[in-house]
Amino acid sequence: MKILLTGATGFLGYRTLEKLINEPEIQTIVATGRNLLDYRKIAHEKVQYQMGELEDIHFAKQITEGVNMIVNTASLSAPWGNRTAFIQANLNTQYNLIHAAKERGIERFIYISSPSIYYNGKSRLDVKESEPLPKKFVNEYARTKHEAEQLLIKHFSPFIILRPRALIGRGDSIIMPRLIKAVSEKRLKVIGKGNNIVDLTSVSNVADAIILALKAPKEALNQAYNITNGEPVKLWDQIALVLKQLNLELSANRIPFTIVDNIARLLEIKSRLTTNQEPTLTRYGVGTLAKSFTLDISKARELLGYKPAMKTESAINEFVNWYIQHEKL
Repeated sequence: MKILLTGATGFLGYRTLEKLINEPEIQTIVATGRNLLDYRKIAHEKVQYQMGELEDIHFAKQITEGVNMIVNTASLSAPWGNRTAFIQANLNTQYNLIHAAKERGIERFIYISSPSIYYNGKSRLDVKESEPLPKKFVNEYARTKHEAEQLLIKHFSPFIILRPRALIGRGDSIIMPRLIKAVSEKRLKVIGKGNNIVDLTSVSNVADAIILALKAPKEALNQAYNITNGEPVKLWDQIALVLKQLNLELSANRIPFTIVDNIARLLEIKSRLTTNQEPTLTRYGVGTLAKSFTLDISKARELLGYKPAMKTESAINEFVNWYIQHEKL
């Protein structure tokens, strides 16, 4: 079997690649991305790196030659940005891959979407895949991830869509490092009461879910699945745990959610009227730190056979150990 893995140079991509090479039925993995960092490069006889732009239809056709299945983890992920950039990165790439997949006779298309499509500014618990989506998406990232899902649903079969929530673990260069930096610069305070419950997901568990999707039986195809660790936690307790292991301390001061939300609202308005650069605070960023948000993963358990193997505590320890070592490099 020959697999195309897009976004193979990113956090989820390279952690997935680490596991794909151990699958005996997979002989070749075409790994593509934009920039390949040394610590994310995997030297293995099964891996063929091909760097390029998925926005280029010719490149998409080139890398799908002889491929049996596609795993698309590539996307522009950010809380802020203009629609054109997100369309190019999240929609045009999806269109090109779907077009190439149909032309090449690809057997299965696995797409990594996002539960940000569920976000409506309120606390939500045990959200199912079937629940109605917000009338207005929180940002262009969420909007284009949903639109990319719809492209796949309408134009290709069979497919599986995965919606993993808040990835953590070795190699994370986004979520935890940003929080660590904010604390180091004394810019992070607990928003609200600090008792909000959230789902976090070990990147290792998401990679396992991707492999399950590649092997899934017919009855599991053409479906979307929530993916988490299946053990909701208090977000601020987990942040404090990470900081403690790094000899950092979270400020004891707290700030009401409404105040921070209003500040973020004003900063967003100012940005739109001036530079359109990402403001220091966004309403989505504030909401993810202050609101409870958990997903129901029973569908993935039942149809994919998904069983989260790595616990949240282990994923955090994995991240901290990697972060300490990585910072020394």
